[in-house]
Amino acid sequence: MYPKKTTRRALEARARKIRLLLLDVDGVMTDGRIYYVPAAAGESADADLKLVETKTFHSRDGLGINIWHRNGFKTGIISGRNSPVVEFRARELGIQFVRQGHREKLGPYREILQEAGVEDREVCYVGDDLVDLPLLTRVGLGVAVANSHPLLARYVHYVTRAPGGLGAVREVIELVLAAQGKFKPVLDGYLARG
Repeated sequence: MYPKKTTRRALEARARKIRLLLLDVDGVMTDGRIYYVPAAAGESADADLKLVETKTFHSRDGLGINIWHRNGFKTGIISGRNSPVVEFRARELGIQFVRQGHREKLGPYREILQEAGVEDREVCYVGDDLVDLPLLTRVGLGVAVANSHPLLARYVHYVTRAPGGLGAVREVIELVLAAQGKFKPVLDGYLARG
């Protein structure tokens, strides 16, 4: 969905410049819910509650990130919370930049840009809540997920059809790859395997 201020042509022009995809975690890579389950014997857990935190990630988003990397692009995570589950998922997906425990995201964002050698206009950031606004309004392509805070739609270039944790990341990846003429070869590659 395009906010009123963004036309399809303008969106595609922005997407053609993207080289780095940055993501929030809770509400973007996940549906925003955080699960606490009893710790098994020997698991690290909160000393008082004997619980461990877990999250759910969508396999389509994972394949999308894999396709993104195969096309030569990099990804990063900037999350306000710390979670070993996120660290594990990032490693599993080969996500190059992981910054956790940063409710103020501008500092980690600047570090990542310097490390990646990109400029604001070459970054797509996907967020879901007010804490993401400083980045959403700065990047070349600011994206809110379908179930994001309603105010974000006023400030972003695109709002996904899919909710966070249910394919929104994949939708953004396909949108950017299509704008750059790189999605059809991906599709053709899968069709050729049949």
